[in-house]
This record gives sequence, C-alpha cells and structure tokens, in this order.
Amino acid sequence: MIITGKISEVREFVAGKGGRVGFVPTMGALHPGHISLVRRCRDENAVSIASIFVNPTQFNDPKDLLKYPRTPESDHRMLEDAGLDLLFEPQVAEIYPQENRIEMDFGPLERVMEGAHRPGHFNGVVTVVSRLFDIVRPDKAYFGEKDFQQLAIIREWARRVDFPVEIIGCPTLRESDGLAMSSRNIHLSPAERAAAPLIYKALNMAAVAIRSSPVSIVAGLVRDMIESFSGFKVQYIEFVDSNTLQPIEQYIPGREQRACIAVLTSSTRLIDNIAL
Repeated sequence: MIITGKISEVREFVAGKGGRVGFVPTMGALHPGHISLVRRCRDENAVSIASIFVNPTQFNDPKDLLKYPRTPESDHRMLEDAGLDLLFEPQVAEIYPQENRIEMDFGPLERVMEGAHRPGHFNGVVTVVSRLFDIVRPDKAYFGEKDFQQLAIIREWARRVDFPVEIIGCPTLRESDGLAMSSRNIHLSPAERAAAPLIYKALNMAAVAIRSSPVSIVAGLVRDMIESFSGFKVQYIEFVDSNTLQPIEQYIPGREQRACIAVLTSSTRLIDNIAL
C-alpha cells in the first residue's frame, strides 16, 4: 500500500494504473465498517484508493473537531491488511490552499434531521467530497448507510454538478449486540456502551409497531425505551420517505421508508437508521 499526502502523487498514481478507480473517503479512526467499504471497493475496481482527512469544514463545534479520534497506526495496518492500493492522507493546507467552501441549498433534503440540528454541516461535507473527487476522479465511491442523510446529499450534489461517479451506499455494520459501528463509540462510558444497544432495539421495535400504530405513538415508544437509561437523550426520531427524507404521516406498505435517530450521550452523539 502506498501512502501519500500529495495531490500530485495521487494523480500520477491513478494516471499510471488505468482501469476503474474505486474510492472510499474517511476521517480515520477506522473500524470494520470502514474496512467493509474498502474491501468492496478493492473487489469491484482495478484501483482502490481511500483517504483519511478530518475535515474541518463539516464540524459546527471546534471542540468536536479537536476531540475527533485519531488512530493513524491502527488505520494504516487495517487498510494494508484489506489490500488497499493507495491511501491519501493530506494536511489541511493540501486540501484547502485557499477558502473555497461550497454553498449549495439542498432544500428539503437538508432541512430535516442532521441538517436541522447541524446548520451548514452538509455544505462542509460536499465541499470536501468535491475536492477529493476532483483529486481522485473515481468511477465509484463508497459510503456507509449509517450516515443515510449524508449519502442522499452526496448523491444529490453529484447529480446537480453532473459529476461522473457512481455513489454506492453500503449496509451499516453492527457490533454483535446491534450497536452501529462508529468512530464515536470510543467516547462512550462503560455504562453508556452497555446501554447503547437500546438504540437498535428501539428501532427494530418501531419497524414492527409502525405497521399498526400512528407515527407519533411509535416515536414516543422509541423515546421512552432509549431514555429509560438516564444518560441518553433522543435528539430526534424521524420516520421518513427513503428518497425525499421527508417525514411520513403513516407507514405505507411497499414504499421505501426509514426510521432515523440521533441520541445524545454525556460526551458524544450517536446516529442510526433502519429500513422499515
């Protein structure tokens, strides 16, 4: 595996290889969920590239940026074992030599859930994705479905700017007790980690209950189940159309719908979602 922080070396590597290029953008602190994306990228393309870049433009709170976990030695080992061809690990100045933040209104897609609670977050995401895509020029790019709204926003951005890339969403990987794998899980206290499977349990309960009960009732049941642990606070629980991300008033059989949730803990914030 080649490791570089230079744009010129990434472009030279891609130009010299030929064939389809697959790309997995990450912010590091890798776990098996990330590695599942890398392995799929490797299997489906002639060239596999990943990036590790903790993107400052998508953090609303500077303190959150500072405490974001960084585990470079472990990350490198995992990527090497996964058979990655090239890791792009740039400094901020390499990605942002000058101020060039994208400002794009994604309309209803971004005014719910994460967008409602983290203003400007998705413009920060598409700013770095745009920059990385311009550097790597991938044919396929892989993102986890745990960040379901982010996936929808990136697809919409690529459609609007007509960027020639296939955006591929990959299933959420979970711990054996159901907790969605996340770099932020490291911040959970032992008691919070023990209680965290309540989130997935509540979502699965909701997926059954919503077939026969009103959305408002099911949302209340989810809150009660998760907040039965005193250290958790449900920031939002939304039942949405999977394509528009707009709230549904009732479950409609045969339609693609999703339950999405954000939970505040003493030191971090967990998000998850499941198909209904």
